[in-house]
Amino acid sequence: MLPAAKKVLRETGKLTIVALGSSATAGAGASEISHSYPSVLEAELKRRLPEAEVKVINKGVGGQSAYDMLQRMDTEILEEKPALLIWQTAVNDAVRDIGEEKLAKILRKGIHKLRDAEVDAILMDLPWLPREERYPKYDDYRAVLAKVAEEQGVSLFPRYGIMKGWARSKQFTAEELVGMDGLHMVDAGYRCLAIRIADGIAAELTGAKLGLAGAPGASN
Repeated sequence: MLPAAKKVLRETGKLTIVALGSSATAGAGASEISHSYPSVLEAELKRRLPEAEVKVINKGVGGQSAYDMLQRMDTEILEEKPALLIWQTAVNDAVRDIGEEKLAKILRKGIHKLRDAEVDAILMDLPWLPREERYPKYDDYRAVLAKVAEEQGVSLFPRYGIMKGWARSKQFTAEELVGMDGLHMVDAGYRCLAIRIADGIAAELTGAKLGLAGAPGASN
C-alpha cells in the first residue's frame, strides 16, 4: 500500500500529506490548533521518519460533506502536490442521511481523481460516538466507507474500532474521547488518534509488520 508515497519519499526524501476533512480534521474540540490530529500527526511522523522532510497540510473545514470536499479536490487539494491524502468524511453525510449510493459515488470519484494524479488515499472510518443511536443509519454509512475502500484498493483507517476499544478498556473516560457536544474529539483523543495513524503510515513506508488496517486496538 501507499506506492506513491513510497516512491516520492525514496526519490526526494520528502513526504507531503494533505488531511482533508470536516470539523474533526479542522480540530473542533481541540484546545488549540496544535492539538488537532493533523498537527500531532506531522510531529509524530517527523519522529518516526527523522531523515525525511515531512509536512502535513490541514484542509479541514467544519460542516463539509463528502461532495463539498470533492469540489475542492482539483484545485485546493491537488495544488499542494501531496503524495498522500487522508480523507476524513461521511460524518455529516450520515447525520444528514444524503443517501448511501450517493456517498459511494462521491467517494469513488474522489479516489479516481487522486489515482489519476498519482496520490495515495487513506479513508478514515467514522468516529465511535457515545450516543450514535441518534443517527439510525450510522452503521450503514460506515459500511459504505468500508465497501468503497475495499473495492478501490485503498486503506480504511479503523477509527471507529480504535475509539470503541479505548472506551471499553476504560483507559479514557467518555469525556476524554468525545467532548460535551457528543460529536467531536478532544485533545487526548486527537493525540492518540494521530499516534495510531503515524504508526500505520510509518509501518507502511518502512515495511514494518504493523500497517494501517492492522492498527492496534481496532475492532468493530
